[in-house]
Amino acid sequence: MEEKDVFPKNVKKVLNAWAFFDWANSSYALVITVAIFPVYFLATTDDILYLFGYGISNSALYAFAITLSYLTISILAPMLSGIADVSSRRKFFMKLFTWMGGLACIGMFFFTGDVDWSWKVGIGGFIISMVGFAGGIVFYNSYLPIIATEDKFDRLSAHGFALGYYGSVILLVFLLVIITFHESFGLEYEVAVRLSFLLVGVWWIGFAQITFRAMPRDLNLPVNRSSIVKGYKELYKVWKSIRHKKGTRGFLMAFFFYSAGVQTVLFLASAFAESELNFGETELIIIVIILQLLAAAGAYFFARVSFYRGNIWSITLMLMVWTSICLFAYFIVEKYQFYILASMVGLVMGGIQSLSRSTYSKLMPKDTKDVSSYFSFYESTEKIAIVIGTFSFGFIDQLTGGMRNSVLALAIFFIAGLLILYFTPFGKRVQTQSPDSTEDQE
Repeated sequence: MEEKDVFPKNVKKVLNAWAFFDWANSSYALVITVAIFPVYFLATTDDILYLFGYGISNSALYAFAITLSYLTISILAPMLSGIADVSSRRKFFMKLFTWMGGLACIGMFFFTGDVDWSWKVGIGGFIISMVGFAGGIVFYNSYLPIIATEDKFDRLSAHGFALGYYGSVILLVFLLVIITFHESFGLEYEVAVRLSFLLVGVWWIGFAQITFRAMPRDLNLPVNRSSIVKGYKELYKVWKSIRHKKGTRGFLMAFFFYSAGVQTVLFLASAFAESELNFGETELIIIVIILQLLAAAGAYFFARVSFYRGNIWSITLMLMVWTSICLFAYFIVEKYQFYILASMVGLVMGGIQSLSRSTYSKLMPKDTKDVSSYFSFYESTEKIAIVIGTFSFGFIDQLTGGMRNSVLALAIFFIAGLLILYFTPFGKRVQTQSPDSTEDQE
């Protein structure tokens, strides 16, 4: 018997505990990748850094660090998911990546601006923590069809993202107080900023324990050599399964392209604001708080829209907004314009992430036994997209000496996603939220 067959579904306590993992790890996504670390990294390092004797702009290096992180996890995730499926050690790997990411965050406390080589500690810790963050999500997402029935997917997915936004904002506000009033706490400004990295790691590891206690217990079956390559074989098996399903295949292709745009915008928005518009750290934190609150509302709003108009219609609408964001970003010159832009990003950020996850869950075969492998394929698609998106952003930045051209180029990814969705036939399961919708006939 599979976990998804024997574990009781729709248990409120379990669903809330699962969603609480977003509360735990979203503080990393907000503080480290968006609000504080990119600004601190760009402010405390030289404009040109030398790596292996090659000069590279610090903003491009930051983009390439994200690229390397996601390239690493996209290679490792299939192997790990294969082991997780064979041995039922889903929780083990979720814990492993959480501890790895959290401890790397804590280690980033030692990244100081007054030591020439310490930027390598900072960027190294960032890469390791990013791998931990991305790796944990692979196994976190794979629990969705195990603990809930399909009619709960959209709402539960949105609930998780919303909890993540609220929790991360609470921590960010606390950190903003410490940074702004650092002298009252007897801290130097730089120490206060570095302390935020440490506190994110503690928050991440600490609150994740709530999720770990509630998730199904691992069966810890034996691991053999075949299980190491099983994940890669399963990815191929998943591909063979979906390549004849026009709806599933079309959605994943569209997801690949628009994820390259969405994730790159989220990762590099702060760096863009600091580099192109001279935003200060406090200004960016305030913007990010507004953005997160709007994202939580957006996640629930588009879950509601999908109830009446279907998932694909909702995603299409959001992709139109994302395309407009890239075009708008190229021309902005005033700070107030960036506030408008950030508000637009916030409204569609939560919706596009939560609906993408729930849409894929609906498109998965209901009787599949390898849940982790299907979600590994989904996550691998997203991570390869991030690799391409962030590398493209960094390459254009390095080539042209500015980020505006990089942002404009991201519109191509959203337009490609829109076109693929438009020409892809979908069944009722993602066109309507009706409980009696039938399975896609592809």
